[in-house]
Amino acid sequence: MTLRTLFMQGPSFDGYDGGAGARYQMKREVKSFWYPTWLAQPAAMIEGSRLIDAPAHDQSWDDIKHEIDDRDLIILHTSTPSFRQDVQTAELVKARNPKALVGMVGAKVMIEDEKSLQASPAIDFVCREEYDFTCVELAEGRPLAEIDGITWRAPDGTIVRNKDRAQIEDMDVLPMVSPIYRRDLDTSKYYGGYQRHPYVSFYTGRGCKSRCTFCLWPQTISGHRYRHRSVPKVIEEVQYILKAMPEVKEIFFDDDTLADAHDFVVELSGELAKLGFGKPGFPVTWGCNAKANVPRPVLAAMKAGGCRVLLVGYESGNQQILHNIKKGLRVDVARQFTKDAHALGLTIHGTFILGLPGETEETIEETIRYAQEINPHTIQVSLAAPYPGTFLYKQATENGWFDNSNELLTDGGTQIAQLSYPHLPASLIFDKVEEFYKRFYFRPRKIGSIVGEMVRDWDMMKRRLREGVEFFSFLHNRKKAA
Repeated sequence: MTLRTLFMQGPSFDGYDGGAGARYQMKREVKSFWYPTWLAQPAAMIEGSRLIDAPAHDQSWDDIKHEIDDRDLIILHTSTPSFRQDVQTAELVKARNPKALVGMVGAKVMIEDEKSLQASPAIDFVCREEYDFTCVELAEGRPLAEIDGITWRAPDGTIVRNKDRAQIEDMDVLPMVSPIYRRDLDTSKYYGGYQRHPYVSFYTGRGCKSRCTFCLWPQTISGHRYRHRSVPKVIEEVQYILKAMPEVKEIFFDDDTLADAHDFVVELSGELAKLGFGKPGFPVTWGCNAKANVPRPVLAAMKAGGCRVLLVGYESGNQQILHNIKKGLRVDVARQFTKDAHALGLTIHGTFILGLPGETEETIEETIRYAQEINPHTIQVSLAAPYPGTFLYKQATENGWFDNSNELLTDGGTQIAQLSYPHLPASLIFDKVEEFYKRFYFRPRKIGSIVGEMVRDWDMMKRRLREGVEFFSFLHNRKKAA
C-alpha cells in the first residue's frame, strides 16, 4: 500500500523564495516566487500525494499543521539558507505525528547528509542525487536499507549511507508537473519582475554543460550532462497548460541553459509555432534561461516560435572574472548576443554577481558600466554565494575568504556578503549592490522606458508601482541589515 505522502516547502522568512533550487533562496529586490518543481515532480509520481508550498502562499505552521495528521511520509525541501527553519519545521512535524517518516531533499542534505541528520533526531532520512524515484520507493514502503540514494538513521541511532542512485537517462519517464500545480497550488501566487502574470515554469531537461564555479545544482544533483525530454513530451505539457490553465499568460522553461541545445530549442520553437505561439493575438508567450552566446539564427527561430523573454546570466563585465569562474563566455560575444536579441525584439532579464574571485572596485565599476551599455530590460544583482558543494565554496575555504560568517542570509532573509578579500572588504561589496541598482535604473533612458511601459498598459502600471514600493523597501532593509 502506498504511504500517504506529503511534500512540503516549509514556512520561512516573509517573502523568501526557495523554490528555484539555489538561484534565489533569499528575499529579493522585488517579491518573486518560482514553482517548487523539484517537489512537484515526485509528487506527480505518487498516487494520493499532496504538495504544500508555504512561503509562496504566505502560510504559517498554524495554517498547515492539520495537513500532517493523516500522513505516513513527509518530505521537506531544504537548502543551506533555510536549513535552520526547516529543521524546526521537521521537529514540529515529528512532535505532532511521531509515527510519520520524515525526510529532507535538496542539494544541502545531499552534500552534508550525515551532518544534516545529526542536526535533529526528527529527521529520519535525507535523499541524495536525483531523488524522484527515491521518493517513489519510499512511498511504496520499501525497507530503507534497500533504497538507493538515501542516508538514514537506523533504529540503534547509527547513520547508514546507502549506495548512490543512478542518474535518470530517459527524461520522458517523468510525468508532467503542471497537473500538480493546478491541483495543489495557486498560480496567482507565483510571479517575477520580468514575467507575464500569471506564469508557469517547468523543466524540459536537467543538467548544464557549463562549469560555473558558483552554480550549485549542476555540481551536485543534476550534473553537467544535459538530458532533456523529447519535443512531443514537452508539447504535451504545453497543450495541457493551454487547456487546463487558461489563466496562464507565459510559460517559462527553467532548464539551466535550454538554448545551449540549439537543435532541440529550434525544433521545440517550430512545434510551439504550430500551436499558435508567436502569431498575432495568441495570448501566451514563453521564455527560458540562456547563456549569452546563443547564435542569432537560433534566437530568430525562438522568437518566431513565440519566445518573449530570456533570463541571461552575464555575471560580470570583466573578462578575467569570467575566466576565474569558468563561465566559458567572452564579453564581446555576450555584447553581440545582446544586440541580436534586442534587434529581434526579445526581452532580457540580466543577472549579475558582485564579489566573485578577482573582483576589485575597478571591476565592479566595469560591470556597472557594462550593464548600462548592453541595457537589459531588467536586472538582478546578487552577492557571490559560496554554497557547500561548489568549487567556489572550496576556494573560499582554502583561501580564507569567508567574512567571519557561515550564514548566507540575515535572520530576516536578506543576503549577506560572505566573501571578503584583502583589497575588497565584504562591507564594500555589499554596498555596491545598491549602487549598481541605482545607477542602472535611475537613468533618464531607463526611467523613460519604464514609464512608457506603464502608460501603455494599466495592468503594468499597477504592477510596476507595487514593485517600486517593494524595491525601495528592499534597499531600506538592506541598509538596516548592513
